[in-house]
Amino acid sequence: MKRSAAYITFASIFFFLSISLLANIRLPAVIGSHMVLQQRSAVTVWGWSDVSEKVKLRTTWDTTTYTTTGSTSAKWEIKINTPVAGGPYQVTIEGSNKIILDDVLIGEVWICSGQSNMEMSMDWGLPYKDEAAGATDKNIRFFNIARTTADYPQDDVRAGWVVCNTDDMKKFSAVAYFFGQSLRQNLDAPVGLIEAAWGGTPAEAWTPTDAINSNTVVKEAAAKLSPVPWGPVITASIYNAMIYPVTKYSIAGAIWYQGEANVNAASTYSELLSTLINSWRKSWQKDFPFYYVQIAPFAGYGDNSSSAFLREAQTKALATPKTGMIVITDLVDNINDIHPKMKKEVGNRLANYALAETYGKKDIVYKGPFYRDMKIEKDKIRIYFAGADKGLMSKGDTLREFFIAGSDRNFINARAKIDGNCVLVWSKDVKSPVAVRFAFRNGATPNLFSKEGLPVDPFRTDDWDVQVTLNNK
Repeated sequence: MKRSAAYITFASIFFFLSISLLANIRLPAVIGSHMVLQQRSAVTVWGWSDVSEKVKLRTTWDTTTYTTTGSTSAKWEIKINTPVAGGPYQVTIEGSNKIILDDVLIGEVWICSGQSNMEMSMDWGLPYKDEAAGATDKNIRFFNIARTTADYPQDDVRAGWVVCNTDDMKKFSAVAYFFGQSLRQNLDAPVGLIEAAWGGTPAEAWTPTDAINSNTVVKEAAAKLSPVPWGPVITASIYNAMIYPVTKYSIAGAIWYQGEANVNAASTYSELLSTLINSWRKSWQKDFPFYYVQIAPFAGYGDNSSSAFLREAQTKALATPKTGMIVITDLVDNINDIHPKMKKEVGNRLANYALAETYGKKDIVYKGPFYRDMKIEKDKIRIYFAGADKGLMSKGDTLREFFIAGSDRNFINARAKIDGNCVLVWSKDVKSPVAVRFAFRNGATPNLFSKEGLPVDPFRTDDWDVQVTLNNK
């Protein structure tokens, strides 16, 4: 009997301890020590608790005590007001247990997403050894979300906030790091970078199911995706596991480097990218800026102009409000490598866009010229550009990558010359030209720039479903 009573007593104690542990308030991975909270915002802090459990939150940047109770779903959330950039601060959360978050900074938070060119880090052999050695700014923080998928939206990720240091910088997205470093230097504010990237993945996998299904064009294109050996292609599978769990976390904006995996479906990519952008904004409940990278020249795609049609689709997606795109036809060290190594320049170019458009910094050159219109002048075509008010320049004696065609739709190499802020295009073999294409090939590395040094966006003046072949006669 004594033994039985002792057993019952032990079991009772174990049971109540278990209940006590289960009732402890818990936090998602993105709410932790070393995090950066978006400045001057009403940010959400959330977690799990027992039903009706009293939860209190205090910070060291003000004297307010925030309170709430656990819901019938055993969840809680509190909105807190953040001050201007600064720190470090401490956040204390109390329920049946106490959690103290140390070294919390207030600043600018950006999500950095896409496929392998966003994912690329120093560990991929990038040429930034000096920059890695100097990656010691404690006001830059990393949150690197592990690759995973899910059939349904999840509520947490595998990751943790890390203070910038050389070892972790080498594992983190190089584009994201240099983007964040530039913001940090120009804004004099802490910067938090959330990386969610996965090489070889199509945009459909990063887009919520309801957003895909509500758009017939996008839905039909998604249904045509074929499995690949290197990553998921299922609609929303990455969004559910790597994006949705952090959508309560306040951000300033997003940067995106993706598109290579959608080259074979370029005709629907513009609508797909706009759908992704709008769905993310809906999930975050914020109309945040979204800046992206036009895919780089790469000779290894299929048809000779397949990636040119994708770049064109990316340009068309700029019709989505509060978006921006950087052109990187000049930031390629090897057109036979789908992973260009010039990631510092890409990150800085994205940062310039954010500094000018999001943060209102003046005298920053961040937009290159875009095709605006054309005019046939006898046997020549004059091309007009938006964003070329200060004129154009060529890096080299002869302009490259211009093609011209007559009504036969046969594009051939053309001669071109700069005329103020226009370009004249012609060929002795085309007496009655009707269309021009510029840099409209997979591996095109043109040399036409604005006077400020930014490359001209590749374009075509036609809407024909034909390829361009170099040295075609």
